[in-house]
Amino acid sequence: MSDVTKIVSDIKSGNIKPIYFLMGEEPYYIDRISEYIENNILAEEEKGFNQMVLYGRDVTIEEIIDNSKRFPMMADRQVVIIKEAQDLSRTIEKLVSYAKNPQPSTVLVLCYKYKKIDKRKALYKTIQKVGLVYESKKLYENQVADWIRRVLAGKKFQIDTKATLMLVEFLGTDLSKISNELDKLMVVLSSGATITPKEIEENIGISKDFNNFELRKAIGERNVLKSNRIINHFAQNQKANPMVMTISLLNSFFTQLLIYHSLNDKSKNSVAKALGINPFFVTDYSVAAKNYPMRKVSQVIGLLREADIKSKGVGANSLSPRDILKELLFKIIH
Repeated sequence: MSDVTKIVSDIKSGNIKPIYFLMGEEPYYIDRISEYIENNILAEEEKGFNQMVLYGRDVTIEEIIDNSKRFPMMADRQVVIIKEAQDLSRTIEKLVSYAKNPQPSTVLVLCYKYKKIDKRKALYKTIQKVGLVYESKKLYENQVADWIRRVLAGKKFQIDTKATLMLVEFLGTDLSKISNELDKLMVVLSSGATITPKEIEENIGISKDFNNFELRKAIGERNVLKSNRIINHFAQNQKANPMVMTISLLNSFFTQLLIYHSLNDKSKNSVAKALGINPFFVTDYSVAAKNYPMRKVSQVIGLLREADIKSKGVGANSLSPRDILKELLFKIIH
């Protein structure tokens, strides 16, 4: 995020590169940087003749070079943005001839999503000398919560821990999806507000009581009533709560619980680091460890594998997702 801030700051101060090569697995920052360039380098009246947005599937490298070599009309610069440039991966190295001698009055932006160019080859090395190569790396799940807090803090909002973790559980690591949902919240809430599970449920539709986060906690506590209530809710809302996802998350929980049992240092920070989890969750593991000794945890992991196979229609004997989860829950807790 600091790299993105610096890129934007440099553009604002007039330090504009002739080539921006934006690549990597996380498309969110690639989009944000290209959008900033698209919206801010040229004045509105200059864009008609001097700003061009092309797509990798529709152009060739030769056409990109030809457009980039044009001179601007009644402006100091022209901007050429190539979206979905990864569609040109087979021929992208041909761009090296232009990168060696780029048109000073052109700002060429290539959005090369989900992939990276080979850093050993000429194109990467050449653009590094004359322009800017930015690699947008995918965040790990345990980094997304901090990202959410930073984004909201920059907009004068706060969010409590459980609300953050609900978003991560429901939306995963897709920063674009998370950003869209945060935008919805910031529209309806007053500046300076703290986002709680209540706001998440009311405005995004993620239940604060019936989710995998609460199911995992209830199973860890051996709370039969609460676990069954959540499973019944899932059965009535299968599209929002796919069984495959539930089984996968429970498998991750019990696999981590197995690691927890093997730890010598069970202090909160040590456990969080060893398991790669938010410290907020450590209590759930310490409680579950008392209810599920290591041998039982191993058995549960086997039960989860069986349920996963049944969820895919193998040996399920026409059991509904609800029945598969109920059977699984009974075997885990008893």
